[in-house]
This record gives sequence, structure tokens and C-alpha cells, in this order.
Amino acid sequence: MTAIATSRRRTALTRNRLPRYAPWAALAVGLVVGAALSTLIGFNVFGWGVFSAVIYTLVYVSWSGAVEGGRKARDKFATCLVVGAFIVVVLPLFSVLWTVLEGGIKGLLTPGFLGTSMNGVSGIQDNESVNTGSRVLGGIYHAIMGTLLITLWATLISVPIGLLTSIYLVEYGEGRRLAKAITLFVDVMTGIPSIVAGLFAAALFATIFGPGTETGFVAAIALTVLMIPVVVRSSEEMLRIVPNELREAAYALGVRKWRTILKVVIPTAISGIASGITLAIARVIGETAPILLTAGFATKINLNVFSDWMASLPTYIYFQILNPTSPSNPDPSIQRAWGAALVLIIFVMILNLVARLVARIFAPKTGR
Repeated sequence: MTAIATSRRRTALTRNRLPRYAPWAALAVGLVVGAALSTLIGFNVFGWGVFSAVIYTLVYVSWSGAVEGGRKARDKFATCLVVGAFIVVVLPLFSVLWTVLEGGIKGLLTPGFLGTSMNGVSGIQDNESVNTGSRVLGGIYHAIMGTLLITLWATLISVPIGLLTSIYLVEYGEGRRLAKAITLFVDVMTGIPSIVAGLFAAALFATIFGPGTETGFVAAIALTVLMIPVVVRSSEEMLRIVPNELREAAYALGVRKWRTILKVVIPTAISGIASGITLAIARVIGETAPILLTAGFATKINLNVFSDWMASLPTYIYFQILNPTSPSNPDPSIQRAWGAALVLIIFVMILNLVARLVARIFAPKTGR
């Protein structure tokens, strides 16, 4: 009797519900029918994926509507739309990563690629490497150092300015005209094209030091113009979400406002601030136009940001593709460009990982 009662209870609970294999069965039908429809118009992977997704959604939602009713069917339809949107967003990302890996891993693994510059590399050597099958000469060491130095100086300039501006907007400028004006200017700066920032820096230094002033520091100033609004906005939002009760508790203990900001507000929001700064760095590290206008392009190693032209990874990629060392055999230059692109993506990924690590380390402790 107990077994019969349990069986009836399970039947009542699982009545009007799809079986567990329903999603997989609908997926199998979608893949088969999608392949057939795609073959009719000329088979390709993209068309197969689109047809399979549409057929899967129709089969799964219709099956749910017939068994579970309209409410569950609408829920599953919304779920399919959300998952489909996620796949649409992720697929281009994986496509870019796969393309860069496929083209750049060979250049990255070339001996000396990360430790040498392009100084002295000629088209004759590139032709010899293509004809004899030897390794491609020339590397990206000078571009890596240029990117790191320019970004470092831009960070050192923009982070204090952006952080202090956000502190004023949140802690001191509430309702004041100056704060409203600063907010307006920050919003306008957020939408400035990167080449305009490069033109501004180039014109500024040309006015002060004369025409033709192109150095790594000028490029850092151009990137600073792009970084400051991102740092201000991200830091401002993080400071605003700090509970006012923390500030009021510090004031009740007689702590001065500046010390409250330094010891209470900023440590509470430091994880979000660090993430925003890292995103600002990732935003500018791949800029090409402002660096072309302000730092030029160099084939030799230059570690002085205040003198002479300086290379960077974006400009290195640009010149290797646009002006290959050997126009008759552009393959070595293309290989270098893909390798540099892979290194640049690795830098951006490392920055995001560092932001997550900093956020986790400095996040407020919620346990007792």
C-alpha cells in the first residue's frame, strides 16, 4: 500500500510536466531539421546555428504549451530568448579570441619576439625568412615598453585627479553650481572621440614647446583626457553607495570629515574604485589614433617618455599591417602584427583579473 501511495504521489507531482530529456530531445530535433534547412540554401555553420536555434525554440515552447500550459510555455520562451541573446553576445567574443590566437600564437612563440625590437630589421631579411623557412626576425620589446610606460604615466596623472574630483562631487559639492558644472564637463568628456584627445595634447605641447613635439609623455596626456572621466564616474558611483550611517557614526565620534573620508569612506569603496581604475586603463591601453598623433612610431627601444618618438603595441600593429617591411612578402609583418595583438589582449585580460583580485582583497568583510 505504501508503494502504491508513493507512486500516486509522484504521479500527481510530475503530472503536466515535461520529462527531463525534453530540452535535449528538442535540441536534437533542432540540429537535424536546422541542418536540412541550411543544406537547401547552401550549408554553412552560421545558417545551421540560426535554423537550429529557431527550430529548437519552436519545438520546446510548443511542447511545453501542449503539456504544461501557456504560462510555462511563455516562461520557457523568455528563457530561450535570454539564452539566445547571451549566445549572440558571447559568440563574437570567442570568434575574436580564436582568430587572434590562431594568427598570433605562431608569432608569440617565435624566439626573441618578446625580447627584441624592430631596429635594423629590413625587407631583405623578411624575404629570406619566407624563402628559406627560417624564423621571422624582429620583435615587440620596444612596443611593449612604450605601451607600459605611456599607460603608467597616464595612470599616475589621471587617477589622483579623477579620484579627488569624485570625492569633491560626493562629499563636498552636493547641490553646488561648481559640482553641477563639473558633472556636465565629465559627461561631455566621456563622449569625446579619442583622436580629439590626441589633437588636444598635440596642440597643447606644440603651443608650449613648438611644433613637432611628439614624445611618450604627450601621448600619456592624451590618454589622461580619456581616462579621467571614466575614473571620475566609476569612483563617484562607488562613493555614493557607501552608507551614510558610516559617515554619521564617524562624525558622532568626533572624527574630522577629511579623516572620515580617508579612513572610512575610501576603504569601504576601494574595491569598486580599483575596478573602475583598471577598466579605465583597459579602455586606453589599446588606443591607436591619439598615440599616432602624439608619440609617433619608433623601431628602436626608447625608455625615456620625455624625449623622442616612442612605439606602442597598437601603433606597432597598425604599421606592420599598413606598411609591411617587405611589401612583396607581407607574411612576416602580418605574423608580427597578430603576435602583438595577442600580447595586447593578454594585457587586457591580466588587467581584468587584477581588478577582480583587488576587489576581492579589499572588499568589506561581512562576517563577524
